[in-house]
Amino acid sequence: MTRHVLDYFVPEDDETNDTVAHKRIRQLVEEPIDTEDDKAFSREEIKSVIKQFDPKKAPGEDGLTSEIILQVFRSYPSFLTAAYNKCLKDGCFPKQWKRSSIIPIIKPGKEDKVDASKYRPISLLNVAGKVLDKLMIEFYITCIPMLV
Repeated sequence: MTRHVLDYFVPEDDETNDTVAHKRIRQLVEEPIDTEDDKAFSREEIKSVIKQFDPKKAPGEDGLTSEIILQVFRSYPSFLTAAYNKCLKDGCFPKQWKRSSIIPIIKPGKEDKVDASKYRPISLLNVAGKVLDKLMIEFYITCIPMLV
């Protein structure tokens, strides 16, 4: 049953089933990034983003909560600022930050079913990756008016 649930929620990434759009996305990901240097994230921006996360939320696979990340930032602001700016400069999102723990939750009223569709998957993402994701989103939201 566990294997069936896992296959249901996390299907294999099979390129033979790609649509034209999927093939284009794969091609774009492989192309080098050729843009002007982005403005670096400031310590204040990073701290503000980290503080937006609920410290009571379950951590991702790495076990680090937003409170732990905030404490690391307070102790070593230069280290985390350099790490996030390196990601920005290199156009990289570390693979470790993309990993998640998937927790299957039984949907209400479907407790007696035996198939995998009775579950709703909850992905617990690593907070460090969520911070980078939010930094990037906020960065591009502020840049969009300048591009129009």
